[in-house]
Amino acid sequence: MSSVGSVTTGSQYAALPWRWVDDHVEILLITTLTSKRWVVPKGWPCDGRSPSESAAQEAFEEAGIVGAMTSRAVGSFDYLKRRKTGETIACHVAVYALEVERQRRVWPEKAMRQTCWCTVEEAMARVSDPGLKRLIAKFAKKQAQLPH
Repeated sequence: MSSVGSVTTGSQYAALPWRWVDDHVEILLITTLTSKRWVVPKGWPCDGRSPSESAAQEAFEEAGIVGAMTSRAVGSFDYLKRRKTGETIACHVAVYALEVERQRRVWPEKAMRQTCWCTVEEAMARVSDPGLKRLIAKFAKKQAQLPH
């Protein structure tokens, strides 16, 4: 990470958890720890892990989900993260698609977050970040064109 004045920049990795239900894609959203906004699991790089492995680890810790993760990012978005200290961090988030195979009954942050399987339309209504909204819409459109 580099620091410029009071704004720090950093890279994060996220999972875009999804599954097929009948003839449509559903997206799993989680709430953030403090503001309770709806987002996808994301976090800082994990030592010794690739970006997609870091995203998979966040997905497990934050939502208890496991499945097939893409090795290449399906997209990215930028956002400003406000830390407890008041510091603002400009984050670039690379997002990896995670086709969810199962959600465990117990996981590290289960008591701290809500999870919600949503249709693409519901996900778009719940997510407030414009970059994440665009990424979900683009991903869902591409999935709908594939045979399933």
